[in-house]
Amino acid sequence: MLNRLKNKFLYALLLSLLATLAHAEDKVTVFAAASLTNALTEISAQYEKNNSVKIVHSFAASSSLAKQIENGAPADIFISADTKWMNYLQDKKLIDVASRKEFLGNKLVIIAPQGRGFNVKFDKSFDFAKAFDGRICTGDIDSVPVGIYAKDSLIYLNWWDSIKTRIVGTQDVRGALAFVERGECAAGIVYETDAKVSTKVEIVGIFPEESHKPIVYPMAFVANAKNINNDYFSYLQSINALNIFKKYGFNILNSK
Repeated sequence: MLNRLKNKFLYALLLSLLATLAHAEDKVTVFAAASLTNALTEISAQYEKNNSVKIVHSFAASSSLAKQIENGAPADIFISADTKWMNYLQDKKLIDVASRKEFLGNKLVIIAPQGRGFNVKFDKSFDFAKAFDGRICTGDIDSVPVGIYAKDSLIYLNWWDSIKTRIVGTQDVRGALAFVERGECAAGIVYETDAKVSTKVEIVGIFPEESHKPIVYPMAFVANAKNINNDYFSYLQSINALNIFKKYGFNILNSK
């Protein structure tokens, strides 16, 4: 009798452990650039409808996410808003290089609070600093991709010296967008996709592509990822997913 009860207990324990392991394998953790928030949330929701897999997102600046991965954060997939931070992890052998894919692009724009737009000419002779009063928000110019692109463009157009003291650097692109939405910054430099998801800002102009490095979004599996879900990774490059990315304004650089 005692042995029978013991066997039942061990069997129940084994079932519990197997269920726990199965549950762990059915979760994929994606660290992704903040600018992907809306598109990726919608794509993952569509994927979850037809698959018994939970997609967990962590959205922030690519720089912050890369540092978290470097410090051991449990990410399975990393999607960066630039190649710099993907290269950073690759150099440290913290991504699966064979899985790396450069698949999305974006545009850099100037925004203003809705109804408070101003005229801009993307010309080196244009006095951008006098085009508006107040501060201009973008990502941190030393680490956040959108801020790095912004600085490159401002330098290229000879606008940097006259505007640099009025720049407010934020922790990610959505932070810059929020400041402009609230009117705390009179202007902002963000991605076109971020501007398009807000009804509280208007696009003043689009920076010429030659004014900054190409805006490229690479993705890859993190080295030693706990849950390597190739099906979800492939789904991000499927027609359904790419159409959603397009809907939010992303450019498709490369599919399967």
